[in-house]
Amino acid sequence: MAEFIKTDVAIVGAGPAGLFAVFECGMLKMRAVLIDALDAVGGQCTALYPEKPIYDIPAHPAVEAGALVAQLEAQIAPFGAPRLLGRRVIGLAGTAGDFTLTTDRGDRIAARAIILAAGAGAFGPNRPPLDDLEAYEATASVQYYVRRREDFRGRRVVIAGGGDSAVDWALALSGIAASIAVIHRRPKFRAAPEMAARLDEAARSGAIDLVIPYQLHGLQGEAGRLTAVEVATLQGEVRVLPADVLLPFFGLSMDLGPIAEWGLALDRHHLPVTPATCETSIPGVFAIGDVATYVGKLKLILQGFSEAAMAAHAIHPIVHPGTALHFEYSTSKGVPAA
Repeated sequence: MAEFIKTDVAIVGAGPAGLFAVFECGMLKMRAVLIDALDAVGGQCTALYPEKPIYDIPAHPAVEAGALVAQLEAQIAPFGAPRLLGRRVIGLAGTAGDFTLTTDRGDRIAARAIILAAGAGAFGPNRPPLDDLEAYEATASVQYYVRRREDFRGRRVVIAGGGDSAVDWALALSGIAASIAVIHRRPKFRAAPEMAARLDEAARSGAIDLVIPYQLHGLQGEAGRLTAVEVATLQGEVRVLPADVLLPFFGLSMDLGPIAEWGLALDRHHLPVTPATCETSIPGVFAIGDVATYVGKLKLILQGFSEAAMAAHAIHPIVHPGTALHFEYSTSKGVPAA
């Protein structure tokens, strides 16, 4: 059912940066609404790797992505921000102080300012060009994300790719899966050096089979149920690897979708912003997190948190014109009760 919501700040994207933006807006007495194309909050943390540990969140030596999202939800609970999930924002009209957003479900959101926390837009996996791939996807014999490690217990897993995801998940599933084979077209991996070194050590111990230099060639099975993965060298030498699951990690394809048609300045599918405020080329529209770009930008969750705070403070005069903002630390002002 389509909804009409009037708010101070419309936040497009409910990943970690978007969730924290609710908190920062709330602390400045600004109402916010969250809008996301996914059916759950958390963005890529929820959709792609909820059980993957993150090591660079302050005060958390290690925290699983799903647990981080749960903590962020608890942090913003006192502000009661409405959520429009499973909706894609398609239209923007108006000017700073009087915007209207529309979604593909017919929702209308009236807001004084907008924060785009949309990551790099809608995302999906880069799929390998293999025959009958869709049939194997339908039975989960081919998967592109690891949501629960336990789903792979006792199964023969083949991982394709040479980046961080391929290496990290090969190591994380070692000892859970019955066997793990990693396919890469060359000996050198693009993953973090420490993780690549751990992969080499696991291969030397026999815990992981490195199938190098090979690339995906075909799938074997019946009725979409995988029994083996065919791999081949550039010279055409073919090997057959017994398998129950194939995990191709060839990165994500990103698409800003309708946002790219709003007249915002773009830089290779990202939104240039003023670093001090995170304001885009359209006054009153701000961008934070992975979608924002500026000189010195780091694509880190913690930087998205910082940008959320800067954007919220820059928005305050739009929502409360003529009202001086007296900065207070949260230790002094506290947080509203849930």
